[in-house]
Order: sequence, then C-alpha cells, then structure tokens
Amino acid sequence: MSRKDLQCLGSQRPSLSANPLLIAPELGKSRKRCFSLPSPDFTYGMRTICFDGGVAEAVSIWHAAKGSMARQNQTPEKDFIALNKMAAQNGLTTAQEQSQFRACHDIRRRDKDRDSQLGKSRYPPEGMTFGVSTRPSTPLFELLENRYGEKWLTDRREAEKRQRDKIKEQSLCGKVFETNASLLRRHSAPVDPPPLWKMKRFSKIPASLNTFYSDKERSRAFNYHMSDSIGRKGTIG
Repeated sequence: MSRKDLQCLGSQRPSLSANPLLIAPELGKSRKRCFSLPSPDFTYGMRTICFDGGVAEAVSIWHAAKGSMARQNQTPEKDFIALNKMAAQNGLTTAQEQSQFRACHDIRRRDKDRDSQLGKSRYPPEGMTFGVSTRPSTPLFELLENRYGEKWLTDRREAEKRQRDKIKEQSLCGKVFETNASLLRRHSAPVDPPPLWKMKRFSKIPASLNTFYSDKERSRAFNYHMSDSIGRKGTIG
C-alpha cells in the first residue's frame, strides 16, 4: 500500500509536503527531504559560449592571455600611515597642518604583487629538479649498533656537566671566605657537660663502688640513659 492510498484526516496544507519532520517515511524507500527538483529537461550548470573557430583557427592563430592594462596603469593608493608618521616627526599635529603636508608630499603604497613579479624570471635556473626530493635511506647499521641511544646518553652527560659547572661558577662568584674570627662567631666552643648531682655532704667523698668494667662502658650506658629518657618525665629521667 502506497502513501497515496492512505486516507488522511483534516485539511492538507502545503507545509505538510514541504516539512521533512511531518512526512512519515514510506516502507522500503528512503526518507524524503522535501526538495522540489526542476523538470527532466532541465540542464544543470552554466553553458559555455565560445566562438573559437574550430581546428582551422587553432592551427593558424594562437590566442594568448593578455594582462589587464587597466590594472597596470592604475595609480596605487596613498600611504596615509607613512604620511601621518612623517607629519608627526615634523611636529604637525593639527588637521590643517596635516592637510597642507599631504598636499605637498605624495607617498603611495607599494604593490606587493607587482614587486614580487619583477624579481621573478620566466625561466627556471639551470640544474633545477622538479618534484619532491627522494627521502634518504634508513641507516640500519646505526640502528642495530644503538648508536643513536649512545649519542643521546653522551649529549645528556655533557649537558648535565655544563649545568654543574655553571652552578659551581655561580656559587664561587659571590662566596666569602671564612676567617678564624667569623668561625668563632658562628660556632660556639664545646663545653663539658655538668657533673652529676650529689648531696653537699657527699660531694668530696669518692664513689665506693664502680660497677662498670671500663670508662667506655660507663659512657655508653649514660648515653643510652639520656636517649631513653625522652619518653619519661623529669629532669633526670
């Protein structure tokens, strides 16, 4: 059943056949876009009208393209940027002074197309090769030897060495040498630790017991006692 056989209710407006959103797709056919095409006799494109005279005129006369004489004889426009710059350099700031300056001085803009064509030659230079140059062959021997990796490592080492030398020069440039007096001001002399606490009545009495085998073991035990006293409270630990 085609779409014409279907019965539609209501009035059929022209917009129903011109809006693709309102047209339902038919079974087995592509969706319509609602474009109105001309008659089958219509010819698309532009017709070329050229009276060339056929083969006889082509053999006897060769028509070459000629440049536009109007463009060659056309006077370029004034360069107002250069005129304003020269007027400002000469101290002319008012509109009347600039108008008089433009009337006395005439600077024209340069034609870039004409200047580019003047330096060009109609004939290419000798030994010129047209086309794209051939890509050089892949150096397989260098790839198998890992020469590029070694070159990269060498370059990195040289770059790091230059960076270290630069930092060293900067550090030595403004460095002040230390003297004995400056070292004494910065570092304090070592002081012996205070003796262990004793009662005044026993200050002059030597210890009767020595439980350490040597002075080394004694200092080692006291150092461990001081490091272990961090987690405890009190002055002595």
